[in-house]
Amino acid sequence: MITVADVEAAAERIAGHVVRTPTVPSPGLSALLGVPVTAKLELLQRTGSFKARGATAKLLALGPVERAAGVVAVSGGNHGIAVAVMAGALGIEATVVMPRSAPSRAVVVAEAAGASVVLADTMDGAFALVDEFTTKGLTLVHPFDDPVVIAAQGTVGLEFAEDAGELTDVLVSIGGGGLIAGVATALHARRPGVRIWGVETEGARAMSQALAAGGPVPVQLTSVVSTLSAPSASPLTYEHVSELVTEVLTVTDAEAVQGTLDLADHAKVWAEPAAGCLLPAARRVLERVGEDARLGLVVCGGNATPADVHTWAERFGLR
Repeated sequence: MITVADVEAAAERIAGHVVRTPTVPSPGLSALLGVPVTAKLELLQRTGSFKARGATAKLLALGPVERAAGVVAVSGGNHGIAVAVMAGALGIEATVVMPRSAPSRAVVVAEAAGASVVLADTMDGAFALVDEFTTKGLTLVHPFDDPVVIAAQGTVGLEFAEDAGELTDVLVSIGGGGLIAGVATALHARRPGVRIWGVETEGARAMSQALAAGGPVPVQLTSVVSTLSAPSASPLTYEHVSELVTEVLTVTDAEAVQGTLDLADHAKVWAEPAAGCLLPAARRVLERVGEDARLGLVVCGGNATPADVHTWAERFGLR
């Protein structure tokens, strides 16, 4: 497992390449949920999500031969954007493999940054296709199964610990688990006693099923939230979550999309459903811990277009 020293080293490495995003009290969310809420606004990060942190750290760690050969990434959207943009900024050729279900904006942004984008029929297929590129000599920039990436994602938690007021409970979305693994490491070191809660959608329950099975297992992906749709957790992220996270909660796709609408309405931020899922989960946390809670929400990304959200809202009968 990584340590807070690894996270601190990652913070030094990526400083100057990424943004120290705002950590702000949210009067709107506090009124909505009935307890003080502080939001870490990673949707204001370069590339629109926290993924820029891990991608940058991994790219900066490459040796000259690896840089010259180029990199490959597999992604449901945000990681692909981050690798494409940050690799372009560092002069490294990148190939990004995404499922056809990935947001169209992710493909457009990755290609505009100079990456070669390859589409697979499914997320499982995208992960399998990456193997072909690594056998050709490209270095894999994995979205979560890499201690360098996890430590860099943990800088979100480091900043949250330094910038937030009192917190009792922090909620973090889970895809493959890299973000929550790093954030939990940093927060447990800097804010002992704070409870960390993971959140997944029902159609992308990689970590929940890993916890139930005692280790990572393949999962069937049905969620519209492609940015949380990992085909399985990894042994590395599973180990962190099983040791450091209080519980992983699941919400429906409809609840996640409603959360996106609520974040826009009450917090005045345009987030994606991967962040919207935090609000219905926060209500469940409050049912368990009581009204004395002081919540922290890691608003992980904002790379959903109005058209995307409108389509999902219509599908689920939301407004």
